[in-house]
Amino acid sequence: MKKKEPQVSQTNARTPAYGTDAWLKELLIQEYYISPDALASAELFAQKNYVSLARALLQKELTTKNLLGQAIAESCAIPYADLNSHAPPKEQVLEIPEQHARTLRAVIFKKQGVHITIATDTPWMPGIRAKLKKLFPDKKITLAYSLGEDIDASFLNYRHTLQTRFEEIIQSQKRVIPEILEQIFDDALSHTASDIHFEPREQDIRIRFRIDGILQEAGKISKEYYGNILNRLKVQARIRTDEHTSAQDGAIRYTQKNGSPIDMRVSIAPILDGEKVVIRLLAEYVKNLTLSQIGLSQAHYDTLLSSASRPFGMILVVGPTGSGKTTTLYSLIKLLHTPNINITTLEDPVEYRMSGINQIQVNSQTNLTYAKGLRSIVRQDPDIILVGEIRDKETAEIAVNAALTGHLLFSTFHANDAATAIPRLLDMGAEPFLLSSTLELIMSQRLVRKICEQCRVSIPESRKQLEKIIPRARTYFPKETITLYKGKGCARCNGTGYKGRTAVFECIKGTPELQDLVLKDPSMRQIWELARKQGSKPMFEDGIEKVLRGITTLQELLRVASPL
Repeated sequence: MKKKEPQVSQTNARTPAYGTDAWLKELLIQEYYISPDALASAELFAQKNYVSLARALLQKELTTKNLLGQAIAESCAIPYADLNSHAPPKEQVLEIPEQHARTLRAVIFKKQGVHITIATDTPWMPGIRAKLKKLFPDKKITLAYSLGEDIDASFLNYRHTLQTRFEEIIQSQKRVIPEILEQIFDDALSHTASDIHFEPREQDIRIRFRIDGILQEAGKISKEYYGNILNRLKVQARIRTDEHTSAQDGAIRYTQKNGSPIDMRVSIAPILDGEKVVIRLLAEYVKNLTLSQIGLSQAHYDTLLSSASRPFGMILVVGPTGSGKTTTLYSLIKLLHTPNINITTLEDPVEYRMSGINQIQVNSQTNLTYAKGLRSIVRQDPDIILVGEIRDKETAEIAVNAALTGHLLFSTFHANDAATAIPRLLDMGAEPFLLSSTLELIMSQRLVRKICEQCRVSIPESRKQLEKIIPRARTYFPKETITLYKGKGCARCNGTGYKGRTAVFECIKGTPELQDLVLKDPSMRQIWELARKQGSKPMFEDGIEKVLRGITTLQELLRVASPL
């Protein structure tokens, strides 16, 4: 029997309107897609983090995108269109004029003769079929459901370059500076950039975005507009507008068009051709990562949770600047955060605001240093302490003592790998017998770009070819022919073949044997040899597993890690 089309208006007051969180909740419970307890957990997460119920379900990994999309499609009696795995080509997307596509939230998913399948995330919109029929009067249209974020990703095909949009704004002669800044912010967020660079040059101002760890040029601004842009940024960041010869730092709370706030850290430094601005975007797509999403294997996940379940001790995450150390610790804290645990952080600066966590900002102007702040935190009855970074002997000593006196302490540390961290801490002045007693886990990590899921293709490779670039390739690739993967480049990944990042890890667990070794002032090699005997895998091996699974490329792995 043919099911009725969904209607946007509901005559029964008890029935929620299509597309609302209440409707989705009722659907998932009635059709047994999720348990009431899991749903309650997702609702609480959605309220705390100001996200939709669908986004909360995905971020807490209570369901998958495909399962959620299929559930909603089935309730609307239409097929599910997976735009994420089967992205339509640009020319097909552009067949629907942009204004109509955005109004109807519509993308052409498939074409076969006179038959076309159009995906939308609002199939219940009144008159949507009739409006689509006007656009394609000679076609037989099938309506399908797709998730909103996948629809938005397809809309990237309509975007002009920043340069083109700047020219349009300047020609309009209306509120030029605010509109240019809004375009830059929105563009950076749509490409999930982590940083925006405004770089003064002799003739113009270059704008670059750091996307998945790599800087990419986004556009240029004439120098005649930069003075006003700079002043507006300084006013918004609450820093001095009359200072042009020294570095300044500030913060902006930017509200997106959808009403969601984004925290931005602003850094201004004088260079030869003017004042350079770098804006760090502390966006939700980073803030809401979970431990499983950052790339931990099951073995590393279990090791980390085992160490974090101890009542006291120290867990260190090490790596260079920008390797995702803080994100890993935030993900761990989110997992451990419960009403009966007191968690306090000491950071410089506080990167992401977290509800229910006591976060302290280091402030050199008030003499609130890491060392002084850590002494104060210990008197605040904490269960878990997060210290943003161990930078000097004093902080190291206090951190070790805090971990020794009944607190679980997390921190980051600059070191090349896990085995190097111990000799560096000892060189810094940490007492060997105290360090050996408190060290629960050292985790080293690096970030690699992920292959874009929409344009990923497989490539057969011979081991002989790989032996030219990897010593002992036979160790990692036992077969003569290996299937590797790459991204061809598409609108979603901006033609790069990569979209998003994940991490590769190595862990050294605190064991009685390691404690004895620390007392003997060991070298990095001695520490790693012991860890290897006890089952630790080097970072390169963790990366090879991700390469073989099609998560990243061999070239990306070799960029951040070396085979032993």
